Amino acid sequence: MRPVVLTIAGSDSGGGAGIQADLKTFLAHGAFGTSVITAVTAQNTAAVTAVLPLPLDLIEAQFRAVWEDFPVAAVKTGMLADAERVRLVARLLREAGARNVVIDPVMVAKSGAPLLTADAVAAVRDELLPLAAVVTPNAPEAEALTGIPVRDASSAEAAGRRLIELGAEAAVVKGGHFGADALDVLVTRDGTERLEAPRLETRNTHGTGCTFAAALAARLAWGEPLPLAARAAKRYVRRAMAAGLPLGAGARPLDHGFFLPSAAPEWPETAEGVTP
Repeated sequence: MRPVVLTIAGSDSGGGAGIQADLKTFLAHGAFGTSVITAVTAQNTAAVTAVLPLPLDLIEAQFRAVWEDFPVAAVKTGMLADAERVRLVARLLREAGARNVVIDPVMVAKSGAPLLTADAVAAVRDELLPLAAVVTPNAPEAEALTGIPVRDASSAEAAGRRLIELGAEAAVVKGGHFGADALDVLVTRDGTERLEAPRLETRNTHGTGCTFAAALAARLAWGEPLPLAARAAKRYVRRAMAAGLPLGAGARPLDHGFFLPSAAPEWPETAEGVTP
């Protein structure tokens, strides 16, 4: 059976990031995606023009509706908007005994719009990090959580170790904001591994962080060890970036289905109906 993965994040009306990117990524990895929407954004490739956090009781109702009916094998969190919603999500995950929790501490949209209030950073650090099987900050997010300026691989490793001291089981500090190459640093309690790749020159970067964390969660749900899952998630993001889609005037979306046919498929039918 396909593993079930839950995303707890904001909705991106442009479809390139947030809940929409997560669900596409889960399907691309053979997992069944479920969702808890924390906020609705009016968003495209160029800007976030409006944000509406959903009521706390509605967020909790969504979570319980999923958790009570589906065998959730992994959870990915994204945009949580503010401290109240961070604390609520942390409580729900603790009470549920959630496993394979991937924390993507989304703070700023690709367009530069803030997606997490300043007072929520402490709540992420204190409430969510201790629940994380792995946390996946970019350099500015890692710096905000740890106080360590992340400028290169060595400081990324130091920030990753600090995130583990704060309670996370592991961290992937993403290097898109520093260096000539796309270097991510995986830090676990057993050591450090550098995930290296040449930097892609592309405008198709909208939703890369969401997509990486979602791919990582899906692969953990399948039972892959973290180092293998992290390397595979990075490869998937790079393939989706390289394929890209010529949509929008800003940071364009990835092609989450780069492996799909280039034309609408025709599904064969049998006397019993459509074949699996």
